[in-house]
Amino acid sequence: MTAESTAPSPGAQPLDPGFPPVSVLPARPERGFRFPLRRPPARPASPLPLLAADLGAALVGATALDEAAHRPLQVAALLGVALVLRPRAGRALPGVLDELPAVCGRTAVAWLALAALLAAHDPAVALSAGTLLLGWALHAAAACAGRGAVRRHRRATQVRRPRTALVVGPAATAQRVAAALLRDPRCGVRPVGVVTDRPVGSGGLPVLTTGEEVERALIQNGVRAVLTVTSDVRAEKGPLLRALVESGCTVWEVDADCPAYEMRDQLAGFSVRHLDLGSGRRGGLGKRLLDVVVSGILLVLASPVLLVCAVVLRLTGGPGVVFRQERIGEGGRPFTLLKFRTHRPVDEHEAATRWSVAGEREMSRFCRLLRTASLDELPQLWNVFRGDMSLVGPRPERPYFVRQFSQAYPGYAARHRMRAGITGLAQVNGLRGDTSIEDRARYDNAYIDTWSLWQDVCILLRTAAALVRSTGS
Repeated sequence: MTAESTAPSPGAQPLDPGFPPVSVLPARPERGFRFPLRRPPARPASPLPLLAADLGAALVGATALDEAAHRPLQVAALLGVALVLRPRAGRALPGVLDELPAVCGRTAVAWLALAALLAAHDPAVALSAGTLLLGWALHAAAACAGRGAVRRHRRATQVRRPRTALVVGPAATAQRVAAALLRDPRCGVRPVGVVTDRPVGSGGLPVLTTGEEVERALIQNGVRAVLTVTSDVRAEKGPLLRALVESGCTVWEVDADCPAYEMRDQLAGFSVRHLDLGSGRRGGLGKRLLDVVVSGILLVLASPVLLVCAVVLRLTGGPGVVFRQERIGEGGRPFTLLKFRTHRPVDEHEAATRWSVAGEREMSRFCRLLRTASLDELPQLWNVFRGDMSLVGPRPERPYFVRQFSQAYPGYAARHRMRAGITGLAQVNGLRGDTSIEDRARYDNAYIDTWSLWQDVCILLRTAAALVRSTGS
């Protein structure tokens, strides 16, 4: 859990106290990259042809089995083992020789597993060495032939109908990668433009420097793939890349200086990897289950502390122990955040527009203790249990500041792709209190883009450790 921010960063733009309250619904992507085109993402190649080839190969291999009353059982067992051990396809389209070791190895394991299963079931139907060798040879040969036919058909389709793509990054590197892709039509990708901030020289593909030019290229060329050529493009062009993903594009990171044999996927000799810049809903069920279980347990364990805090605040500060305030959560939707009241604003306008100060002089010693130990945020466990918030996620802010920060800091509005949290990656990296809003937004978006359930667990453990240190335990 984290204490509320105490003041804007010294480098932040000043907040205008006369800025009128506004509605922030619905949440918008960053300025300049709100493409109206909304297409479903491109469907990956169907696994059914390769599955049919593998099953057909298993049936061919099954012809080597001895004629016996148990043959249906043997064939069924072979098909089951072959399905479990069938080679998994990467995103590249390897040739027959490239797949030969994997196919032969997995086929051999499948037949050995079949022999072991049959011998354990009934020694009378155990496979002989000759049957085992012949079945493996027929199975492997048919699998290579079938998978090779599927691969050849897909490569031919890629050459006839290549995917149009935009290359994003420094002009010189992007043009070099684009030229290599155009020289190799077998890769199935045809660049149609280069997106960069500082075009250098002339020649090559059209250079796009504004959101309007990117949108025009997107619509006119039916772009469905985006290639980023340097690792820092993801941070610099995050708003643009997320807008392209929302318009149905797939984003790939190309390592222009890394030989392709160091990574499984390659494109025209370059190492590539898929970037997942989705909406942050991956693993939503697991994340929600973690929230419900942990918040429920903590509410029970912390109930004595909650009761003591409430009683002391009621005796020292009067009624109104719990402070309720509107915050902006996932998708730009408002919700009511709960906290223990540690100070009282002059009026509702001050509560909505004043940046909280944790060390206000008028606070009592007990209230300062609540702020220092983040105990004032314990009621937010109920927000988590109800589903308004998550244990881990971007910290929510008031509509007044969301509007200003969204206009002043690129990437801030994109934080609302995920449910708000009590703690987050920014907080465990020291971005609380008098720290940069821009840095917080960058860490929050990095957390969303790379989300995993284990990362949530690690952030919770780091938060718990920080709370123990802050209380001197």
